[in-house]
Amino acid sequence: MTRVIGIDPGTVSFDLCGLEDGKVFLDTSIPSAEVAANPQVLVDTLLDARPLDLVIGPSGYGLPWVRIEDFGARELFLFILVDERERGHISVLGGMSKMISLMKESKLPILFMPGVIHLSTVPAYRKANKIDMGTADKLCCTVLAVFDQARYHQIPYEETSFILVEVGGAYTAVIAVEGGQVRDGLGGTTGGPGFYSLGMMDGELAYLMGGFHKEVLFSGGAAYIANQPDISPEEATHRFGVDERFTQGWEALIEGVVKSVAAEMTVVTSPREILLSGRLCRIPAIREELTRRLSRFAPVRRVAGIAEMAKEAAQGAALVADGLAGGQFAGLVQAMKLKEAQGTVLDYLYIRGAEELKRRYLSL
Repeated sequence: MTRVIGIDPGTVSFDLCGLEDGKVFLDTSIPSAEVAANPQVLVDTLLDARPLDLVIGPSGYGLPWVRIEDFGARELFLFILVDERERGHISVLGGMSKMISLMKESKLPILFMPGVIHLSTVPAYRKANKIDMGTADKLCCTVLAVFDQARYHQIPYEETSFILVEVGGAYTAVIAVEGGQVRDGLGGTTGGPGFYSLGMMDGELAYLMGGFHKEVLFSGGAAYIANQPDISPEEATHRFGVDERFTQGWEALIEGVVKSVAAEMTVVTSPREILLSGRLCRIPAIREELTRRLSRFAPVRRVAGIAEMAKEAAQGAALVADGLAGGQFAGLVQAMKLKEAQGTVLDYLYIRGAEELKRRYLSL
């Protein structure tokens, strides 16, 4: 019998999904602001769930199979990709260092997992000059999607084929899967705009800004186009088609997803399905419009999870934890070749100055 937990460190909430012998025993959500203010609340939730064989911790941009006891300054940077001088500007990121310290003190069996760029199933040339091809939480959503499609169609994991559209509370990612393995991905900062984030940044804009705070990457999305950066996605849907600025934001978000899916069709030319997940896909108006526009490529369906409250990423992380612990989802982890992930998010940079960046950050 295995007893494990997966954690999703979302922009809006930290979600936890626990599996005991493959069955859900923990399904909860904690506001991210609460975790940032008091990381002990997250650790206490884990401690209350003992005994545990394994916990997949919040892994940020991806740390291929790093144990909590091996987590140091280098890992903290690769986890959040934020300079020390900026960590106080972003509340959730600023609390990460304290959270890691508390996790170490807990002596819990916590393991950090990779992002898309670390996977051996993604060809190296697709990784060129990329960092964000899908963070660890987006990879977890993809793990759940592989499981779900195999279950839905009663096929082996190795026969799954789809493009996952993961529209989170802030960022949007699109991941391509063929033969049960991730082949490519457009992460939250390399694809279309999210509800709050701008997605891919024009290189000329980056140049004109002359350097900028990490917070900029959390801005520029649909809500900012609508000139209402603090509005919730649920509130915004009632103003699409009525207010011109909101309509522009809506079109940027929805069309951005369609463009990203069309781009990934060059990688997976005949996907069995287009699968939808993420907070925004729980909103009927957004889910229905995405379904209508994406149906030109393949049948569209929302991922059916294994829990009620915890988001898809936490559920996928729990599946990974169970598989690594030798549970019933070991075959899923093996089919996706997750254990073979390695390296860092800075390994595939070829621009001028790349070596200096690596020296500066990888020698921490």
